[in-house]
Amino acid sequence: MQLDFKARELTVKLVYYGPALSGKTTNLQAIHRLLSPEGRGRLMTLETRDDRTLFFDLLPLSFATDSGLTVRIKLFTVPGQVIHNSTRKLVLQGADGVAFIADSQVQEVRANQASFKDLRRNLKENGLDPSKLPLVIQYNKRDLPNIRSEEDIMRMASKGKEPTYLATATHGTGVAETFLGLVELTWDHLEREHHLKERFGLDHTEVTKDLQSRFEAAGEGGGA
Repeated sequence: MQLDFKARELTVKLVYYGPALSGKTTNLQAIHRLLSPEGRGRLMTLETRDDRTLFFDLLPLSFATDSGLTVRIKLFTVPGQVIHNSTRKLVLQGADGVAFIADSQVQEVRANQASFKDLRRNLKENGLDPSKLPLVIQYNKRDLPNIRSEEDIMRMASKGKEPTYLATATHGTGVAETFLGLVELTWDHLEREHHLKERFGLDHTEVTKDLQSRFEAAGEGGGA
């Protein structure tokens, strides 16, 4: 979290992590599409031949609160391919929350596991505690054949503490739920750490309700 007292701006950084082609970029594209245009930033994507995203996607969302503070939420994705570990580590620096995007296909189980271990290792190397950092898990590509069953996924989820979501990002299904779940979890953590309500009169329900209304407004208006 970064706080600019002069500009009265609070910036929260959220990172979408996961194996190559699991749908990280597709999630950000869907969020951008599903949000109402007001306060929605420009989606930037850097593509290469060997991976869909070489460096990162950045989707800044900003809005003013009743407290007079402008909250900016910056969303990043990391490249999934193994050779881009240095970039993943760099993008994770200063992350306030992480969404791990797993591939639901049965043949991608090992890739998901390797990427999750990679996430934990890079968090530690960045001085972030994996056991404390807000983290949600999304199982994407639910529309494909040969996927892990919902019962199997929920059974695994019951063994951990991370909220788990099912999604088909190409259709926008489960995307908003994952994002809003990550925002709420992250904000709860920031409130405990920094007492934002006491210091700035900033209520986390203010932020989540505002974001929720933006998704609803886009749905009613057809988006842009």
